[in-house]
Amino acid sequence: MRILYYYPLCPFSRKVRLCLNEKKLDFSQEVENFWEKREEFTNLNPLGHVPVLVDLNGSIVTDSTAIVEYLEEAYPDKKLYPEELLARAESRRLMAWFDTRFAQEVSLIILWEKAIKRLAARSLGATSAGPDSTIIRNAKVTMANHLEYMSWLIDKRNWLAGDHFTMADITAAAHISVVDYFGDINWEKFESVKNWFVRIKSRPSYRGFLTDKIPAIPPAAHYAELDF
Repeated sequence: MRILYYYPLCPFSRKVRLCLNEKKLDFSQEVENFWEKREEFTNLNPLGHVPVLVDLNGSIVTDSTAIVEYLEEAYPDKKLYPEELLARAESRRLMAWFDTRFAQEVSLIILWEKAIKRLAARSLGATSAGPDSTIIRNAKVTMANHLEYMSWLIDKRNWLAGDHFTMADITAAAHISVVDYFGDINWEKFESVKNWFVRIKSRPSYRGFLTDKIPAIPPAAHYAELDF
């Protein structure tokens, strides 16, 4: 059985989980509190980051983009990148947008302030300063710009990168879903993005996320609803 070392609210872990599920590949999941830097885990990935995939043949692949590209080449029966060259480039461009700009400006900030800061401090026996409301507020303001851009794309296309569901949608959904866990998206202002996300949440590959929870931090009331 292939193994995925992941953290439930890590957007990069979610990206790989969605990819594996879309390709209908069997895998077991091992939750990794990455901040603890366990020796057994850092032996797999010296950077200490999740996700890490151990494939059936024992191959170890780290970094979410490297993992999904590995899976695309190793298991090509269900393709998640477009065949056409420009569409494939657009899919990769949007993946990079969410994995860099959206992550650095929004999803990782909110995840850190609302969860990891507290959990890591508790795990390491330290005192947490608690979430910084100014940092969170600024991240939410920046997020509105990202969601406006997403709305513009979705209004012109069937999916984010074009006519077909691709890794761009998977990557975006992974990051959006983390922010949505905390209820920090005003969905009434972004109807196009909401409709796109409802389509994502209705896919079988997303089903496992609906029950994801982390200790002492419950999800927003609408989080598990397919039509919210």
